[in-house]
Amino acid sequence: MRRLLLKNLFSRPLTEPAPVPADVGEALRGAIARRLGRSLCIRAVDAGSCNGCELELHALGNAFYDVERFGIRFVASPRHADVLLVTGPVTTNMRVALERTWDAMPAPKWVIATGDCAAGCGVFEGSYACVGAVSRVIPVDIVIGGCPPPPEELLRGLLALLADDRRAPR
Repeated sequence: MRRLLLKNLFSRPLTEPAPVPADVGEALRGAIARRLGRSLCIRAVDAGSCNGCELELHALGNAFYDVERFGIRFVASPRHADVLLVTGPVTTNMRVALERTWDAMPAPKWVIATGDCAAGCGVFEGSYACVGAVSRVIPVDIVIGGCPPPPEELLRGLLALLADDRRAPR
């Protein structure tokens, strides 16, 4: 017991490095302020995924990543959203709900297809229950690939969306 106590007393603390490079976070904060002049509000919709992408989205809100510090908020209503972030392939049952969510969003608005399934149906390709990729139902501005995409890639995708001045919101 004494040896363990002395070892812990004289050893350096074990900490993990910060998950998001500071330059990505600061660039994202600057792009949001320059483009919108306020917080970026995101409405996430699961159109029929396996929930792998949702786990990574929820990780953005935990204390480890804390995207609120960059000016990003997840909202419950599409009427308050700037970005519609869709995960999974669009199933037959979710097609109308996704179209209504898109229609309920105020202009200007963007759509992000998150994950390989949202981009091109992924492992659900050919299923009788799938309509297909998100782009077959609503217009998509940017695709963030991966199965599932890690939180850092989600932030880089948001930065690419906001930093491209040619990509005007609808």
